[in-house]
Amino acid sequence: MNKLFRLKSIPMLLEEAKDESQNSLKRTLGPTALIMLGIGAIIGAGLFSITGMAAGQYAGPSITISFIIAGVACAFAGLCYAEFASMIPIAGSAYTYSFATMGELFAWIIGWDLVLEYAVGAATVAISWSNYLVKFLGNFGIVLPSALLHSPFEGGILNLPAVLVVVLCSVILSRGIKGSANATSAIVVLKLIVVFAFIILGWQYMNPANHEPYFIPNTTGVVGEFGWSGIIRAAAIVFFAYVGFDAVSTAAQETVNPGKNMPIGILGSLVICTILYILFAHVMTGLANYKEFNVEGDKLAPVATAISHTPYLWLNQFIILAILAGYVSVIIVMLLGQSRVFFSMSKDGLIPKIFSDVHPKYQTPFKSNMLFMLFVSLFAAFVPADVVGEMTSIGTLFAFILVCIGILILRYKMPEAPRGFKTPFVPVVPILGILSCLGMMVFLPLDTWIRLIVWLAIGMVIYFYYGQKNSKLN
Repeated sequence: MNKLFRLKSIPMLLEEAKDESQNSLKRTLGPTALIMLGIGAIIGAGLFSITGMAAGQYAGPSITISFIIAGVACAFAGLCYAEFASMIPIAGSAYTYSFATMGELFAWIIGWDLVLEYAVGAATVAISWSNYLVKFLGNFGIVLPSALLHSPFEGGILNLPAVLVVVLCSVILSRGIKGSANATSAIVVLKLIVVFAFIILGWQYMNPANHEPYFIPNTTGVVGEFGWSGIIRAAAIVFFAYVGFDAVSTAAQETVNPGKNMPIGILGSLVICTILYILFAHVMTGLANYKEFNVEGDKLAPVATAISHTPYLWLNQFIILAILAGYVSVIIVMLLGQSRVFFSMSKDGLIPKIFSDVHPKYQTPFKSNMLFMLFVSLFAAFVPADVVGEMTSIGTLFAFILVCIGILILRYKMPEAPRGFKTPFVPVVPILGILSCLGMMVFLPLDTWIRLIVWLAIGMVIYFYYGQKNSKLN
C-alpha cells in the first residue's frame, strides 16, 4: 500500500531539471513565447461562439460579469500553477506536481486523465477545423468531395482535412519546441488582429439601448435563466473558453529561467485573454440585442449577427479565418501538453520508454509525437463529431483541484523550500480555487462523469499491471 503513495521528492525533481544530456528536452522558451503559447491555447473558436450563446440564453449583456467570474476562478488555479512551475521546472504539469505532493497513484490518475483530455480534445478540434475549412473554401466557390469530409458513420470515407491538420501540427511539434512556439506566435498574432479589429471597428457602432438594462432580471423563476443564477451558469459555460492555460506549465522543462518565466507565461496569458474576452463580449452585446444571439444552428451566427449591424460585412470571412488559425494553435498546444505529460510518465517508468525517447537533433519526444499523431488522426478521420463529443473541462477542473490541494500540502510540509513565485494569501486562494472548480464540476453532465470514470478504470488496470511494477521508484 505504501508504494501507491510514494512521493517523488523535490530534490529528485530538481536534479532531473538540471539534466542537459542528449536525452533531455532543450530549453529555448522565454516569457513572450510562453505567453503566446497560453493565448494560443485559450483563444479559440470558443470566443466567437460560446460568448453569444451564453449571452443569449443565460446572462444577456451581463456576460461580461460572467467572464470576470470565470477569469477569477481560473486565476486561483493559475496562481497555484505558477508557484509549482517556479519550484518544479519539469515537463508534466499537474502530473508532476501531484507526484511531489500526493504520491504515485494520484500522479498516475491525473496524468492518465490529462492525456485523455488532450487527445480527444485535439481530435474534436480537428474535426471542427475541417468543418470551418469547408465553410471558408465554400465562400470562394471551392467544393471538396463529401466522401473525404465525413467519417464512414456519416456516409463518407474519412475526414481528410482533420487528419491533415493533426499531421501538420505533429510535424511542427516534432521539429522542435521553438519552431512550434514560433508557429503558435504567428497564429496568435493573426487571431489578435481579428479580435482587435472586431473590438475597434465594432465599438463605434454599438447601440447603448442594447445594454439597457445591463442586468437582465430572472422573471421565470427558473434557475439559470438570467438574474444572478444566469450569470453564474454562463460563467460555468464560458469557463470552457479559458481551458488551455495549464498546458503552458507542460513546457516548463523547455523554458529558460522557468522560476521567473513560467509564472509570467501562465498569469500573463490569463490576464490578456480575460481582458480581451470582456471587451469582445461588451462590443458583441452592444452591436446586437442579446435576444438575437439565442439561435440554433451555425456556431458562427452570434458573431455574424453582431457584424450585420455594422458596414463591415467582409469581416465575417476574416472571423472564419481567425477560427481556423485559432484551432491550429489549440491543436498544437494540446498535442504539446499530451506528449509532455507522457514524456514525464515514461521517464518515471510508469509507461514504456518509447514515450520519452528524444530526437538526437531536435531534442523533442518525437516518437511520442508520432504515436499520438496516429492515435488522434484515427479518431479525427473515422469517428463522427457527435461520438467524439464536445470536449468538456472535467479533467482540467480535476487537475486544477489537485494542484490547489498540492499547494496546501507543500506549504505545510515544506514551507522553507525555495520558490521563484509564491501564491499569495495561502490558504485562502487554494481553497477558493478548490471550491470554485468543484462547483463547476458538479454542473457538468452525467455522461462526462461516466466517460471520465471508464477512462480512469482502464488506466488503473494499466497502472497495476505495468506502471507500479516498472516504476523507477522501485
